[in-house]
Amino acid sequence: MTPMQDHPEQTPNPWEPFGSPTGPSTPLAPAQDTAQSTTAPSAPPRPPSQPARRGPGWGGVSALVLTGMLLSSGATLGGVIAYDQIIEPLTAAPTQEESPEPSTGGTDAEPASSTTPLADWSEVAEQVAPSAVAIGVRTSTGTSQGTGVVLAVDGSILTNNHVVAGAQQVNVTLADGLTYTAGVVGADPSTDLAVIRLEAPPSTLQPAAFGDSELVEVGDPVMAVGTPLGLENTVTTGIVSAVDRPVTTEGEEDDGSDATYTSALQTDAAINPGNSGGPLVDAQGRVVGINTAIAAIPGTDRSIGSIGLGFAIPSNTARMIAEQLGADGTVRHAFVGVTTRDGSRTVGDVTHRGAEVVGVESDSPASAAGMREGDLVTALDDVTIGGAAALTGVVRGQAVGSEHELTVVRGDEERTITITLGERP
Repeated sequence: MTPMQDHPEQTPNPWEPFGSPTGPSTPLAPAQDTAQSTTAPSAPPRPPSQPARRGPGWGGVSALVLTGMLLSSGATLGGVIAYDQIIEPLTAAPTQEESPEPSTGGTDAEPASSTTPLADWSEVAEQVAPSAVAIGVRTSTGTSQGTGVVLAVDGSILTNNHVVAGAQQVNVTLADGLTYTAGVVGADPSTDLAVIRLEAPPSTLQPAAFGDSELVEVGDPVMAVGTPLGLENTVTTGIVSAVDRPVTTEGEEDDGSDATYTSALQTDAAINPGNSGGPLVDAQGRVVGINTAIAAIPGTDRSIGSIGLGFAIPSNTARMIAEQLGADGTVRHAFVGVTTRDGSRTVGDVTHRGAEVVGVESDSPASAAGMREGDLVTALDDVTIGGAAALTGVVRGQAVGSEHELTVVRGDEERTITITLGERP
């Protein structure tokens, strides 16, 4: 899979905008408001001479591809991931006529600490409950459920795009059991995030506290909050299993314009349909991710739910997108300006895997930074890049105008290129 082109509309293949993958990839069909599934690829081996980098990376042809699925539970999960390297977004299944109730919430945002205390999950659940809400959606084809996170006292709520896509009516149930109507302020399919706003917000709204997802480490304890299978106020606990996990979900458009690329947090906390858009919180009750997808084993009933492989959009990415959507309903996306494909290169006894540049756009950030066709991108800052989709996922989580260090293999030499990301047209 190859994600980095600026004009995806030029090709009907969802991966073509960023170059063609060198290995097989089987994208699944998009889902509605339920959990997404995905398969997590193993990271490529790293030579001893290279510095340690954050996350497992996107291993060449094994980048995860998510597609949506309709579950019979009436709840929403972004996707389902299959072990054959397929990731699907969690979707919401048809629901009952009743409005779902909320999950847990948080407090005013604070910076996260790198130290993680032992968790008192009963206290965390009590703290987070007022900031998590249940979302009921009516579309032209039925109803579905998801979860949301309170952003501000003006009634702004963050959730997944696939939870509210096609919504004709949105109801939000708070922790006190009261239900309010809401409207969609803005949605961004490429990151699977959306902001909705209560039409008459109560004065008792409690915004969630957000942590710094860059400080999240493998092994950190976390709690998922939401309305799985319509069961409101449900919490599950686990640990962070991986960071910077490449996850791709295929949307409903044939041209791939609504495909989602995420450099996700992976967790073994149980996530099921209905958890989509809900918070993944740390031991101090701070939101470090927005639950969006789960993995499934190929050939099994994907409505079964969690198998211990769940995925969340990092809180730093979620907040950046939410701030833009809340302001005017639109989002500015960063881009590099290259077409890439999964690639590898052997230098001496070491084989490097990454995103191979097959085209550089003129007057682009890549061109200005001196990138060339044939460059093999293996890292962005301290995040390992194992393939084309990985590069797209990491870049989409960055701000327009931000400066980064790209590690590339050019010929038989590894070098560092400084690049300032531009705005995708």
